[in-house]
Amino acid sequence: MSGVLDVLSVVLLAIGTLFTLIGGIGLLRLPDVFTRLHGASVTDTLGAGAILLGLALAAGWSLLMGKIIALLLIMALLSPSTAHALARAAIHGIRKPWLDEAQK
Repeated sequence: MSGVLDVLSVVLLAIGTLFTLIGGIGLLRLPDVFTRLHGASVTDTLGAGAILLGLALAAGWSLLMGKIIALLLIMALLSPSTAHALARAAIHGIRKPWLDEAQK
């Protein structure tokens, strides 16, 4: 059973790394603050969540696993609301959504 958990942990760590890498590329490639925020928040929640879940499986049944799961729950609750608050702050500030010339 330990071998199965190790393989599952490695797979979750690889998936989390891939999503985090995609989010980093999205931060560089997307045109404005709103699309960058969307790309970063979605991949951050999935990427960091998969990494934390993989680490929790690798830690085994211990106090460390409980701390990682608590961190995962806190992050899953706060990351989307943080992205929403940042988007609302950008709308009320000087930032306007980027529109293609065909949409204007």
